[in-house]
Order: sequence, then C-alpha cells, then structure tokens
Amino acid sequence: MPSIPTPHDPRFLQGRVALVTGASRGIGRAIALRLAARGARVACVATEAGRAREVADLCAQHTEGSQAYGCDVADTAAVQALVEQVQKELGGLDLLVNNAGITRDQLLLRMTEEDFDRVIEVNLKGTWNFLKAASRPLMKVKGKVVNITSVVGLTGNAGQANYAASKAGVVGLTKSLAKELAGRGVCVNAIAPGFIATDMTAAIDEKAAEALKSTIPLGRIGAPEDIAAAVEFLAGPGGDYITGQTLVIDGGLSL
Repeated sequence: MPSIPTPHDPRFLQGRVALVTGASRGIGRAIALRLAARGARVACVATEAGRAREVADLCAQHTEGSQAYGCDVADTAAVQALVEQVQKELGGLDLLVNNAGITRDQLLLRMTEEDFDRVIEVNLKGTWNFLKAASRPLMKVKGKVVNITSVVGLTGNAGQANYAASKAGVVGLTKSLAKELAGRGVCVNAIAPGFIATDMTAAIDEKAAEALKSTIPLGRIGAPEDIAAAVEFLAGPGGDYITGQTLVIDGGLSL
C-alpha cells in the first residue's frame, strides 16, 4: 500500500490540485507558492491570466503542471467554465482557496452604490461562485475549501461598510457550506487576516501604519506567509477534522 502523506512530509500535497483566486500578489501569491512547494499543482487565478503568469511559473518550478488562468470572479458563467477547464487540464480539483478581494473604502454617507455593489460582487458573490462551481468535484475526492475573509468582517471598521459586509458574508457562507458538505467529507474553513503587509495595505500612510502597529499585541504587521502557513495546515492532514471554523490571524489585534 502507498504511504499516507503526513504534515512532516515536505511534499504531502503531491498529486493534489489546488485552485487559488487572487493569486497574482500578496496573500494569494504566498498561498500558491506554499502549496506548490508541498507538491500541489496550482491553478493560479487572477483577473487576467498574464497577471498570474509569474506566480504560476514559480509554482511550476516546485510542481510541474501549475498554470495561470484569467477570470472575473463575479461572473458566474466564467467561473463555472474555469473550474471545468482546471479539472480537465490539471487532472481534477482537491483544494479551493477563495482569496480574491477588493476594497473601495469610503464613509457610508459618501459611498456610492457602485462601490458597494462591486465589493459585494467580487468578495462575496465571487466566493459563492467558486463554491457553487467546485462543490461537486470536491465532494468526489473529499476535498477542502479555505475562504479568506478578514478580521474586519468580525469587528467592523469605519469607512469599510462594504468590505466588512462582504467579509462577514464569507464567514456565513463558510459555516453554511461546512454544514452542507460535511456529510460528503469536505472540510470548509475560513481564515480572517488582520493587518497584513500587502499592496492593499501599502496605501496606508506610514504614520497611520505605525499607529496601527502599536495596537497589535505581537508588535508587528503580519506577512502574507503567516496566512499561507495556516492554509497549508488546513489543506493537510492536520485539518482533516476541522470544519466550519474561522481562524483569526491578526497578532492579537482583535483581542
């Protein structure tokens, strides 16, 4: 009999196929590279395939077969077609990481309907689109889902009503799908990052960033690799009896 992979095996995702949205940069990039280093063939998804090409090429250095794909995650038909394409070209689907997200911050009284709708479409409906498209193939292999939400979805934040609502919705989706798919052996969890050093947070001026860092008990801003490590854990054998949970990774910010 073949040996059962363990978390101590550096290639414990060998033979698995992972789809990561928002994979061109930041948290998504770190997740894609971490999964490839553990042996997974990674479908690196961005709005345009060219934006994810570099990451896919780096993943392919770890695991042959990793590829870049382009898709508007808010487009239901496009997502369905993409999931089918990934299964055909990479040989299946074992792990879905819903990471794609945008912000359009503004105080409620100044927020436009377009800015509210687009954030909901990408962050919440985009997650729903991939969950719906991927559920059947994941049930066939007792696969896993990791949804990237945000600590803001748990605590709220002034000027981010649209973003907080979308990320709170992802928590609800995670719990609901965990209950729906548990009987088929699929584990569905969420990770709620706090303040992580990415392009999205780089827009915050240095003074504000230092002030925020002073409120983090661990005394530092998180790195994308901090999130990728948690995804790796949930994707591996260590996550086999965990479902419906939201893991907060924020250095204690929300305490």
